[in-house]
Formats: sequence, structure tokens, C-alpha cells
Amino acid sequence: MEFAVTMANHAFQRWITRCMTAAGASGMSPLEVLILHLVRHRGRPKTLADICLMLNIEDTHLVNYALRKLAERGLVETGRKAKEKTVAITDEGAGLCARYAEIREALLVRGAKAAGIDPVEISRLSALLRTLSGSYDQAARAAAAL
Repeated sequence: MEFAVTMANHAFQRWITRCMTAAGASGMSPLEVLILHLVRHRGRPKTLADICLMLNIEDTHLVNYALRKLAERGLVETGRKAKEKTVAITDEGAGLCARYAEIREALLVRGAKAAGIDPVEISRLSALLRTLSGSYDQAARAAAAL
């Protein structure tokens, strides 16, 4: 199972970077792609803590570095919400995400449908992966205490 998750993870990272390149933004890391989509999600600015929590990332410096690179590309912009720094999508970033979505639909979603992959099974797999993620997090905490 762990080997399959590893293979799927690498395939997913290859996919998102190549899809983003096809959308017009080459050279982005998988984390940058994920953060860009997350910042756009629901059209609300996000804090660093929001992003780290949603992506289950402990190393905030990795997210900070990715955010800085996205801001340098003009894809996100920073702001303030009380004392906290926030990050919001720019028009350019939203347009890039829209192009990515079009390519994703054409190449990935249609291909999965044509292969007969049942959306209900995808939902079940998603729930199982979230459960496994929690189990791995719990085991990691226990291992750190040894």
C-alpha cells in the first residue's frame, strides 16, 4: 500500500507541474501549484496558518518560500487581516488557475471517465486516504515520543 501511495504521489506531482506548464507557468514546484490553487479556493484570502493546516504542512518556512515565489510571479498578493498577514489570488493567478482547470478537464477528468472510473469509488478512496493520513500523523507523534 505504501509503495502504491508513493507512486501515486510522484505521478500526481509530475502531473500538476506539467499541467501548470501547459497552462503557461513553467518552472513551478508541486508545492507552489498546490498553494496557488488553495489560495484561490473559495475566493477568500488565506493566512499562513490556514495554508499549513489545510495542506497538513508543519514546516511553515516551506510555505513562506513558495508564497514569496508566487508573489514574485504576480500570482498572489499579500495583505493584512488585523495583525496577521494574508495572501490572496491576483487576476493573473486566477486566470492561470482557470487555464489549468480547462487542461485538467480535457486531459485528466475526461480520460478517467472514458476509462470507466466510478466517481463514487473516487469519493471512497478520498475518504480512505484522509483516514490513513490521520493514522500516519498519529503514528508520527507516537514515534517522536519514543
